[in-house]
Amino acid sequence: MSASGGWQGMCRRLVAPALAGLLLMEALAACTYLSSDGPARATVETGAVIKSERRAPVGFVQLDLSAAAVNAANAQTHALTPLMARVLSGSESRHGSIGVGDVVNITIFEASAGGLFIASEGGAPRGGNFVAIPPQQVEASGSITVPYAGQVAAAGRTPQQVARDITERLKQRAVEPQVVVSIGDRRSGSVSVLGDVNQPTRVEIDPGGLRLLEAITRGGGPRSAPYETIVTLKRGNRTTQTLLSSVVKIPDQNPYLSPGDIVFLTKEPRFYLTLGATPAPGSLGGLNNRRFTFENDTMSLAEAAAKSGGLDPNRADPGAVFLYRLESRRALEEMGVDLTGYAGNEIPTIYTCDFGRSDAFFVSSEFLMRSRDIIFVAEAPAVGLQRFTASLSGLTSNASAVAATRSY
Repeated sequence: MSASGGWQGMCRRLVAPALAGLLLMEALAACTYLSSDGPARATVETGAVIKSERRAPVGFVQLDLSAAAVNAANAQTHALTPLMARVLSGSESRHGSIGVGDVVNITIFEASAGGLFIASEGGAPRGGNFVAIPPQQVEASGSITVPYAGQVAAAGRTPQQVARDITERLKQRAVEPQVVVSIGDRRSGSVSVLGDVNQPTRVEIDPGGLRLLEAITRGGGPRSAPYETIVTLKRGNRTTQTLLSSVVKIPDQNPYLSPGDIVFLTKEPRFYLTLGATPAPGSLGGLNNRRFTFENDTMSLAEAAAKSGGLDPNRADPGAVFLYRLESRRALEEMGVDLTGYAGNEIPTIYTCDFGRSDAFFVSSEFLMRSRDIIFVAEAPAVGLQRFTASLSGLTSNASAVAATRSY
């Protein structure tokens, strides 16, 4: 054996195993440093003093998004929309009734001078054949006081009724009396408009009545969009709610109000989440999140997917689009689902939509989203393998080096 051949053989025997070991270490390191969204489970649990008990997975129902499922689910979605109870509808008109606390103006006319209120000829000059009684507030007993007529019931009566009563009491003492009664300051028929309005205020109910939408308008209108504004109406010890958009569109959701009602507006944005193989956060016009809000009263699954950027063409499995929600027991029973093993009225449910089918876009366009729904798009099966092989691409040069060393 030549000297050169001996050295070459020795190099191959010494260097090749070392390079192979280095290659193996780098491969293991590549496996260790594969991309991840967070720490490994073992890392989190390391050094923990108390660990929570392992619980059984939550039982759920999985359904294909068929036409029957869409109809049953949408019916429940509509049923969940808050609507104001009809029992709370106020009277169509208060007919100008006087209430306790209202300030009343009274003017008494006489046909000629020399009567009870008008001075006789030759007396002090005056500008007309009438006298104005000082304004007075209706007492807690519901009455007012009129000179020479005494205590007159006012609460619950119209100004015209009170005027006729006073006229009858003064007929025997005044000269053909005529009485005019008006409400100077209405304080008993007010409605409070508060919350997410531009000008929180107290609104007086007109004689012809006051509807809910008009009261909100007098409060400066809502500060938020109607589809995300909840209107709460409190009357006595009863409370009911509705969407402001429903008040605008549905006649019986715009009732007449009653004295003492409280109208409170609250902004409650409705939103949904998108996870999985969808465009990366920040790629949609700078939106750096996966939480998207509704932009109307209703939103379909197709609209929601489009707003979040659709499916990632490089990673998504179009046949594995899932929608997570808590579905009502009644809706699932209408779909024919056996719920014997499930308790409660809300069942964890996953709807599956195959976007690889041509009819999926029609079905998803009819399926209505709900607030807090979660859309999850699974990755295509080949994506995981592609990610792993990409992490090993940097080792090919080392492998070539080892092969070259063996050729000595």
